[in-house]
Amino acid sequence: MSIHKVIIDTDPGVDDAAAILMALASPEIDVLGLTVVAGNVPLEDAAANACKIVGLSGRSDVPVHAGAPGPLVRDQVFGKYARIGAFGDDLVAGSGVRPADEHAVHFIVRKTREATEAGDPITICAIGPLTNIALALIQHPDVARGIRQVVSMGGAFTALGHRTPWAEFNIYADPHAAEIVYRSGVSVVVMPLDMTFQALFTQKHFERFAEEGGQAGAALFNLFSRFDRSDIDRFGRPGGPIHDATTIAWLIRPDLFKSRKAAVGVQVTGLTKGHTYADFHQKIAHVADATVVTDMDEAGFINLLIERISRYGRAAPPEAKLLGG
Repeated sequence: MSIHKVIIDTDPGVDDAAAILMALASPEIDVLGLTVVAGNVPLEDAAANACKIVGLSGRSDVPVHAGAPGPLVRDQVFGKYARIGAFGDDLVAGSGVRPADEHAVHFIVRKTREATEAGDPITICAIGPLTNIALALIQHPDVARGIRQVVSMGGAFTALGHRTPWAEFNIYADPHAAEIVYRSGVSVVVMPLDMTFQALFTQKHFERFAEEGGQAGAALFNLFSRFDRSDIDRFGRPGGPIHDATTIAWLIRPDLFKSRKAAVGVQVTGLTKGHTYADFHQKIAHVADATVVTDMDEAGFINLLIERISRYGRAAPPEAKLLGG
């Protein structure tokens, strides 16, 4: 079994909670730490949410590091459900986990340099705005040698946007950071909306989280039930995507996905800032050095996520509480 050493760069966020819990339940993933960025919610709330998620997993050995409180250049925007703020105890049980003192960018720099020295580069799963990663690469370009790949949930090509008509939120929130990471020379895997929209989770899937996943599954049930993600007009059927968990699934089961090489870039100014493009046919001068994931096995991905969350139920306390319970 191949073990991926991973830093999860995150802005929890409902999708993020599923991705983090999936990673922490997977023996194929060695989570070195969580680095937190403002995005879905302000930084303080995102860090508090990350700590609660780690607490739910029982993995108090995994550190949480708060990082950038805002984007590099643009005015700050938050996610559609920014009103979530810090997860209430009625949604996600409290924990004794607290953020570490070390800044997220410093943690990324330290861990990638250690990886370079060991000759064993790490993977960064980026499921929020790319600000922390861009800052590390700008301030210390040598860290690129310690990054095997950045697996990024972000961008939209044929699917257009969900935060604006032209942009996916993670890129829209800090387009300059995304462009820096895409142009850094680091191997980038892009999980765009075009692909994440292909797997839709319905209430019956959330109920399986609750039935099989102990306290962690109950928390996911609460979050996904409270914040409706369905859009029949757009998707043509009931259900909604869990975008961020695709980054973890791609590391565990790459056979569930199809991809193509492309040059990827971002519009950083003007009305359409945050728009991403993928050049699959070498129409521009940039090297096609990104891997764009284009398709997934919907049933395979859904079953994998449910199976990993169900692992928390095998040792879960009986008092796991559902919303309204």
